[in-house]
Amino acid sequence: MKKSLLALTLLGAFAGVAQAQTAVQIYGTVDAGVTKTTDKTLAIGKRANNTLGFKGTEDLGNGLKALFQLEIRYEPDTGTLESVTRPLFQGQSRVGLQGDFGMIRLGRGLTAFQESITAFEPWHGLPTPAGFQTDLQVAGYATAFASGSDPLGPAGNSGNRFSNALFYNSPEFAGFQINTTIGTKEANQGAPLVGRGTTALPQYPANFEASTNPYSISATYKNGPVAAMLANERNAVETRLWSIAGSVMATPELKLMASYQRQNQDHTKLTNPTTKAWVLGANYTMGPGKVLAGYGQKSPDGVAKTRQLSVGYEYSLTKRTYLYADASKKKGGVQVPQTQNTYALGINHAF
Repeated sequence: MKKSLLALTLLGAFAGVAQAQTAVQIYGTVDAGVTKTTDKTLAIGKRANNTLGFKGTEDLGNGLKALFQLEIRYEPDTGTLESVTRPLFQGQSRVGLQGDFGMIRLGRGLTAFQESITAFEPWHGLPTPAGFQTDLQVAGYATAFASGSDPLGPAGNSGNRFSNALFYNSPEFAGFQINTTIGTKEANQGAPLVGRGTTALPQYPANFEASTNPYSISATYKNGPVAAMLANERNAVETRLWSIAGSVMATPELKLMASYQRQNQDHTKLTNPTTKAWVLGANYTMGPGKVLAGYGQKSPDGVAKTRQLSVGYEYSLTKRTYLYADASKKKGGVQVPQTQNTYALGINHAF
């Protein structure tokens, strides 16, 4: 309740600022639909994260700008914040400077790897079960034991963001750009993490500091119809992940993409520390419609492979509103039941 009241207060305050300063923008997304998954009842769900954000810039002269961005996430079916264990500004809360040197920010946000990889995923990195980014495309990194970008954060906190971090994006040079995120070691109210220890003596006790500074770095390249990415990330418990990805506009209507990921959890796992994954995807645009398709596999050591096949369709009513239909089949791994089918119909509006 307190968080909800604070959100409403902030919305009113920023609405007043937006009227006074044209450089401040209020934006967001409302996405809702009906979903049906094997062994689960029909439900009102979402395909994309629902956001309410505030961002702005101030011209400081000589090509230098101050900038900020705050982003709340919420559930469309209940109107509540996305999770009671997540911060109010779950999406991001960053402030910084931009100039000829690039962009530097401080606060909380997606890591360099997580922010870059979405361009090579057929569902644009959305958290829908039909998409691949939150599981296969990160080699299970956001869902596996002792992994995710923030394993020492509060239970249920984001698996693909750093808090207490510095973010740097270089200027583009001949199509190349370097993106870097470096986190501090400070404790963040995390639960105990057993790791190589025991329940009585966990490897990382509750509210423990990181054993090393977490970091994330991605190098991206864009040249006409071709794009590529190479990335490496190490989290607060020294789980490491590297990824390579590429895409090409084979025709003006057809985008093809592929990615490969490998993570290593040997710092916190005695056996079977390696997970490998790959994803192939395509988008085909036909007037206001777009077809999405993808297939991927995840292969953790000592665990059966996970295989996923997904297809989807988007139909744009306007530039800000589209309808969607998704279908996905996921087999193997540790999920119960072993085969899970998901179907979804919904609407997405951006403001």
